[in-house]
Amino acid sequence: MDGVPSATVTQHAAFADAARVIVSAEFVRAAGATDAVAGIHPQTIVEPGDEQELSAILKLANEYGLAVIPRGGGTKLGWGNPPMRADVVVSTARLNRVVEHAWADLTVTVEAGCTIQNLQETLAQHGQRLALDPLWPERATVGGVLATNDSGALRLRFGALRDLIIGVTLALPDGTLAKSGGKVVKNVAGYDLPKLVTGALGTLGAITRAVFRVHPLPKDARTVSCVAGDLDDAQRLLLAIQDSQLAHSALQLRYAENELPELDILFEATETGLVAQIEQLGSIVAPATLTDQGSEIWKSRQELYAEANSSDMQSVVAKVSVLPSCIAKMLKFFANISVNSGSLRHRAVVQATGLACVLCEGSQANVDAALHRLRTELEHDGGSLVIANQRAGFLSAEAWGAPGDALPLMRSIKQQFDAKGTLNPGRFVGGI
Repeated sequence: MDGVPSATVTQHAAFADAARVIVSAEFVRAAGATDAVAGIHPQTIVEPGDEQELSAILKLANEYGLAVIPRGGGTKLGWGNPPMRADVVVSTARLNRVVEHAWADLTVTVEAGCTIQNLQETLAQHGQRLALDPLWPERATVGGVLATNDSGALRLRFGALRDLIIGVTLALPDGTLAKSGGKVVKNVAGYDLPKLVTGALGTLGAITRAVFRVHPLPKDARTVSCVAGDLDDAQRLLLAIQDSQLAHSALQLRYAENELPELDILFEATETGLVAQIEQLGSIVAPATLTDQGSEIWKSRQELYAEANSSDMQSVVAKVSVLPSCIAKMLKFFANISVNSGSLRHRAVVQATGLACVLCEGSQANVDAALHRLRTELEHDGGSLVIANQRAGFLSAEAWGAPGDALPLMRSIKQQFDAKGTLNPGRFVGGI
């Protein structure tokens, strides 16, 4: 999609004046250095107080020809391509309420600016949870997690975000508040807007609230780990655990160069059930190799991002998708690239579903070449590689890779929802 034409100083000033009428002057300010989005600096920050104000602000920006970046906790603003423009950041910080927890129906309605941690604490008061473990839950918001489709290892048992969300309200650039889905778990009527906006990176509309199905909190939980002999052994164990009768909630593989791979398995049950499950695991993995781990081990994926942000080297985190049976092949291929490059380091955390976070550190040329080779290999086998986190301007590679045959349809949907390209222009697949 073509970029939005550059806005003038007069347009920015007129927009800011009109925005103050909608949300009051207290919640409109000039952007600062910390408000940059992937190296692009916006002009104005607006914090609406409810979804009607947010909708009015979007309509106003659309009329003035300004590009809008919706922002929640700001934890994933570096994901996707840099925007073509970023005139206005619309923050959901004030849309932070848990609107309704229908605990008897196992549903919750929550505003987009509520953090995942606050949502979980509210649900826990009735012994329930959103069965989701995204990155940085203490800061990540419901809207941001939905927009980036960020889910962790619990996806193995409870499904992805598209399986947990049952309703959404979306503010469109023309000022419309579009609502789809409902508060019941079984809902088949109407346009499936919740699934459409999940993972769309805020390019179709700004999420204002969502409805999720929730699950009971487990009675108890225990994580055990084992060291595999090599990547092929780790692959064998992972598939064997998956093919067994074990009722594990999460399973991941941790791998770093020059280290043996490790598997982590999460069981959630009663104390008696946990003992039985771990005994059964011993028939697949030698019991003597099993070690108890705390829940912190499930933050391994998050640690890759922290390492990338703090490293003295040039660092990139890529999200990789492969068939579970091809995990070892992917990691060995990347290890071979690293060895041949001579100055490339890598680590990976791979979920049993075949979704992986890969940290790659080295010179710009080596990282760029390595990720290009890995992406080409993956796409040839039906997989994918998305550059999830990089320093502004570091790589020449497009974040998303080949868009495939779906791009014309995606462009058509973008045109229908956001004809002027107001929302996050250029950030999504194919420059949408």
